[in-house]
Order: sequence, then C-alpha cells, then structure tokens
Amino acid sequence: MDPEGSRIQDDPDVKVMMAGSTLRKVKSRSWKKQRHFRLLEDGLTIWYKSRWAGRGHSTFSITELEAVREGHQSEVLLSIAEEFHADQCFTLVFHGRQGNLDLVAESPEEARAWIQGVRKLIQKAQTMDEKERLDQWVWDWFKKADKNKDGKMNFKEVRTLLKMMNVEMNEEHALHLFTMADKHECGSLEIEQFVHFYKMLTQRDEVWKVFQDYSGDGEKLMLEELENFLSVEQQEGEKSSQHAQELIDRYEPSESAKKQGAMSLDGFQIYLCSREGSIFKPEHRDLHQDMSQPLNHYFISSSHNTYLLEDQLRGMSSLEAYIQALKRGCRCVEVDCWDGSDGEPVVYHGHTLTSKILFRDVISTVKEYAFKVSDFPVILSLENHCGIEQQTVMAQHLRQILGDTLQTTLLDGQVPQQLPSPQELKGKILLKAKKISSPGDCLDGTLTDEVSDEEEIANDEPGSLSTEEPSAESLNCDGKNGKKSKSKLSRELSDLVVYCKSVHFHGFEHAHSHAKCYEMSSFSESKAKRLAKDAGTNFVQYNTRQLSRIYPSGLRTDSSNYNPQEMWNVGCQIVALNFQTAGLEMDLNDGLFRQNGCCGFVLKPDFMRDGNTQFSPDKPEERQGYKPLRLSIQVQSCMGDLWLQWTATTVSVNGKQEVLCAFLCWAVVFVSIVQIYLCVYQVISGQQLPKVNQKEGSIVDPLVRVEIYGVPQDHAKEETSHINNNGFNPVWNETLNFVIHAPELALVRFVVEDYDKASRNDFVGQFTLPFTCIQAGYRHIHLLSKDGTAIPPSSLFVNVSITDFT
Repeated sequence: MDPEGSRIQDDPDVKVMMAGSTLRKVKSRSWKKQRHFRLLEDGLTIWYKSRWAGRGHSTFSITELEAVREGHQSEVLLSIAEEFHADQCFTLVFHGRQGNLDLVAESPEEARAWIQGVRKLIQKAQTMDEKERLDQWVWDWFKKADKNKDGKMNFKEVRTLLKMMNVEMNEEHALHLFTMADKHECGSLEIEQFVHFYKMLTQRDEVWKVFQDYSGDGEKLMLEELENFLSVEQQEGEKSSQHAQELIDRYEPSESAKKQGAMSLDGFQIYLCSREGSIFKPEHRDLHQDMSQPLNHYFISSSHNTYLLEDQLRGMSSLEAYIQALKRGCRCVEVDCWDGSDGEPVVYHGHTLTSKILFRDVISTVKEYAFKVSDFPVILSLENHCGIEQQTVMAQHLRQILGDTLQTTLLDGQVPQQLPSPQELKGKILLKAKKISSPGDCLDGTLTDEVSDEEEIANDEPGSLSTEEPSAESLNCDGKNGKKSKSKLSRELSDLVVYCKSVHFHGFEHAHSHAKCYEMSSFSESKAKRLAKDAGTNFVQYNTRQLSRIYPSGLRTDSSNYNPQEMWNVGCQIVALNFQTAGLEMDLNDGLFRQNGCCGFVLKPDFMRDGNTQFSPDKPEERQGYKPLRLSIQVQSCMGDLWLQWTATTVSVNGKQEVLCAFLCWAVVFVSIVQIYLCVYQVISGQQLPKVNQKEGSIVDPLVRVEIYGVPQDHAKEETSHINNNGFNPVWNETLNFVIHAPELALVRFVVEDYDKASRNDFVGQFTLPFTCIQAGYRHIHLLSKDGTAIPPSSLFVNVSITDFT
C-alpha cells in the first residue's frame, strides 16, 4: 500500500520538503527562532523541532492547512520586511481559529519549494477519492502502531493501537482477531494483514442489518430493492426510481454489480457516508434561495468587535481577525475608529489595553477578502469616535482603497421605498454609520444624534463596564459632562452612507410612522431582549421594514456571546457575535449560515417578511399556516459493531492488487426522518470519536445529546446513556423525540460528550444545522471540533423521522 503515490513523491518541491529545511519561525519582531522542518514519509505530516530542544518536536497535518500566503502577507512578516525580503517569507494558514505560522527560508529558492510543495499537497489532500482517503487513513494507523518501524506490527503494538484508536477491547478477543489476520503465523502483521485485522475490528452489524432488510439474497440490492429502501427509509418518494440508478453509477465500486444494476454492501456504505447520505440536504448546502428580496428580509452573518482575536480588554487587534471572519462568510464587520497620534485613524477597543491597527490597513484587508467566499454585499459597521479631521482621512481612505466596490450612490437615483436586494448589491461594500441627512436632502453639517451606537450601552445597562466615553464634541462649553451638544460629523464621511444610516431608536410607534427603510438602529442585547419579551410581534413587524443590529452587552469583557436565537426569533437581521469566541452561540451561527452556499445571507421565513404579520415567538400556534412537526432521532450505535463489513473488493493499482475497503462511515450518526411535524431521532452509533483526555490509557465514555433551539416552546434537550470505554465504535440504539412548533426557525445541535460522573462532561464534537435542512432516513453526521473545523473520521450514525404532529 503506497498512499502517497509515486507522482507526488517524485515532485521536486516535495522532495525538498522531505529532505528538510531550516526555517525561521517568526512570532514578532523580536521572536525569530530557527526550527528544522520536514515532510514525513506519509506525505501528509509536517514535523519540526529546535536543534536545542532535545527529543521534543511538534507536528501538524497538511489537512489542517487552508492555504499558503507568499511574501509579507501577515502583520508579523510585514513588521520584519526590512530584515527579510518578501521572496524568502511565507505564511501557513490553518483552518478555524488556530493561529497562522509565519516562516522565513534561507533562500528564495527554498521558500519557493515549500510554498509550491505545500500547495500541491493541500490540493492532493482535498481531491483524494474515497479509496485514497481510506488507504491514507489505514496507512497512518499502521505507522503509528509500528513503534520499531520494521514494517510489521506485533500484538503488543496492536494493543497500543487500540488505545490510540480510543477503544477498550477484551484482550482475548483482540488476540483472536490478531491470530486470524496473521496468515503466516509469524506473530506479526504486515500492512495487508493489518487491513484484514482492521476489517474484522470495524465490522458494523447495524449497517449490515439495514442492508439485509432490503436485500433479497443478502449479497446485493437489486435496483428495485434499492428503490424500495430510498422510498421507505429515506423518504424520497417519486424520485427514488431515478435516484437509485444514479447512486449505483456513482458509488458502486464493483463493475460486475453495476452491470447487474445492483449495489453491493460496499457501495451501500459508500453512499451512506457520502454527501448525499449526510443528514444535511445537499441541495440546501448550495445557493438556492431567492436573493432578489430587500436586505431586511434576510438574516445576515455579523461580527462584533471584528478586529479582536481575543477578549476586549487586553486582546490583540489584528487584520487576521477580519480575514478569518470574512472567510467564514461574515457579511457585516465592525470597525471601531479612534484618532491616531500621527493623523492616521486607528482601530481598537477604545480606552482598553487592546493593541491598535491602522484604519487604512483594515479597509485594504476588507477590500482583498470581502468577496473570496461570497459575492453578496459586505456591510462596514462603523463605530466613529474620531474628530472631524481624521473622519475626513477615513473618508479618503474608503474612497481611494475601495473604489467602485463602495456603494456611494442610490442604485436608481431615487429615494428608496424599500432596501435593494443582495442580488442588486453583489460585489458592493456598504457603510453603516451616522449621517448628516437623509438621501436627497441637504442639511447643515451638524448631527442630532450625540453618541455612537454602542455608547448607548450606558443607558441600557446600569453598572456596565462599557469602555465607551463621551467624545470631546459631546461635552458642553465648560468642558464638563452636562447636556450634550450636537456632535460634529465630516460631510465627506457622511456622504458615503447610503442605505445603512444609523439612527437612535425612539420606539416602535415612532418607527412605524416616521422611519425610512434606509434608517437602522442598534440595540444592546439586554434592550433587544426586553423589546422581544414585551413587544415580540411589534419587533417582528419592525424588522419587516428596516434593518436592526444587535450587539453583546458591555459586561461581556471576556468577549463571550449571547444566544442569537432569541434575536432571530423576532426577525433581527444583523445579530453580531464575537467570532473569536468558540462555543454554543457560534455553533448556532455557523449552523444557520451553513445553508444557502454559506453566502452569509439566509432568507427569513415568509411570516417574518409580511408587514402585517401577527407572529409572536411566544405564541407560534396563533400564526397562519401553523403546522407543528414531530422529530424522532434513533441513535442505534456509534462506530463499529456494524461497520461497513469491509467486504474487501480488490482492484488493480499499478499492477498490484489492493484492498478496496468501503471505509465510508467514519463519523456517522444515522438519522431517520418520517415526514411528520414531529421529529424522532434514533441515535444508532458513532465512529472513531476523538480522545479528549490525552492521558495514556484514557478512553472516552461517550454520550449523545440532541438540542433544539428556536421559539421558546421548541427549546429542548434529550440525551442518550453513556457507553463505557468506547470512543471507537459505541452503539446506543436509543430514540429521542421532539415536537417542533416553528420548524422554519429551529436549529438542531448534535453534541457528543465524554461522560464524567465526578465533574463536568468534556466536549468531544458537535454538528448544528437548520431543522429545514435535515434529510429523513438513515444518515450520517460528520462531527466538528469546538473550533468549528472538521475532525475526520469522527461521526454519528442516526435514523431521523419527521412526521406531522396531531
């Protein structure tokens, strides 16, 4: 078995990486240390260590990397630009919130080899097919277990392997499997025998049983039998017939089975673990919603204090934070601007110890990354604390750097009666800020709103630790805090605000009779919660006409987040969260915006777009078209007993016979959905859950919890029992039931935890998605880390049923 393949090994750039290089690892202008880096033989692992660090070393996988940036494309490398030429520098960018790795090579040639080599390896990792991924994964485990590196694995190494794979197995049973795989009776396994051992280890009876239920001969599913499975279990109805043939053509590895119009167990398992077999409807992952409606008819992925990588008291302000947010599909970023000492505006969290970055650099970064993952508009939410002079400088930077991408005029030259659509504003950047006048009006250069949006925290939250202070222009003539005079606003900056004019909120009645569609207000979370509780229907109606922005309480000095679901329940569009802070709240945000091509815009339900709506989150049953659903989730097993029955099809690769193991369901939770407004989740099994305690001998005791977030009546949590000492292939076979009153607003979160009777359970993995995006039937759920990144091959296998609730 040669997973990396001869072509990539023979590549000259990869050869340089495998030979190894001494590179400077750079953390700051003063921290530059030499480290020896090399690519290991698996073609996927980069190893590095200090020559002075003894035996200590670090590794990371190519699969953890998102991209490579050339030259001085990081703040750290820019700071040493005079010391090291750009053609020696490069940055390795990791997925998720993991910090980047800034490196300097000894020569431009060496830098070029690493840049090109890493890019080729990233591309190969992203394009591997199912067999290649399985081969690579099995090869990795074999190498990890082969401690003495002799190409063989004795039983002692096998026992170590089982611990590494997060499974506690009876030693007698493990020895029995080992002996069966040891065909040469030499007391050790070579790679091919190890594959056979792993095949026996990972047999999963639950998948085999489903296959047997529909197979006439127990060996294959004929076309009609597969159609029956898709119709009955997967709830596909009329499209089952055509889809069955497509699945055979796409996933069946055996040519003889294809000719018979049949699907083998291998093909069946490959399908179940594919994108089509996922719990997430494939068509909902792609851009599929109507994007021609007014901006305020969409939920918009939004960031608070976007410039921060950590907390808002001492954290680092960084351009990288804007890059990370925009790469996650964020469409509204915050820019907190203050006067700089040298005439250049700076961005940071005012009156705190957070570091400062230049406003012009922020705008340049937004320009470069705004439309990398989505073509739809980006809103710059400006918190303006600058004096007139530097406001004018800001306006100049916005015009010069953004150019035509900045929307500075009305689309049709007419004062709008409704906001333009995301489709009409594709590729455009909008400025949200205070404005001297309404579009089309011509007033003097004073502004009647005295404070920035978030300075209103002080009025909303007694005792708040808000760092906002009145600006010089808001003090009275004797310099003491008294009645505020009108703030000064630069005409040049004001003129750049078109569709997102910030105004003070004077109540729903005033907004209904006086407000314009292009006027929007910001609300602290506490004020928004009060309004939602006291006047939920009015808030929903307000949001059918205007945009509203919600931001975290000033008391959240640790940059924690509030639950965004409460704000979405009343139709608030710009629900700003601290993207740098992982946890439940960001899981919900990622879950909502995982649909519609991850474009950052999600169309609100129709009852939240009707100006005359009477919808109230507290009384969902009173709305027109009310249809509750029953959701049932069956958790049968987790990873193993029924595993893919690695029935091992053989194929010829470069003249050699290789085992094609239908490895497919690495991290799967099977969910079966019955078309009802009641949701039943059967949690069947899990596969290869990651270890959370790296202590030797520590094994996960996993449980699965299903959480529903939506209108108050829908909030619910149910969990399975825990399985002792098995993170490799736990089996639950338990069913969890829920009733969903407002399915259009509900999010479903699957969480796996390591049970601990003495302390709080440890987080293992999660996956969150909108209820409307769930596929019925036997499905897999690929788990994500706390950081929101994939942790293959961890998964859950579930059976989901959705039916009408009567």
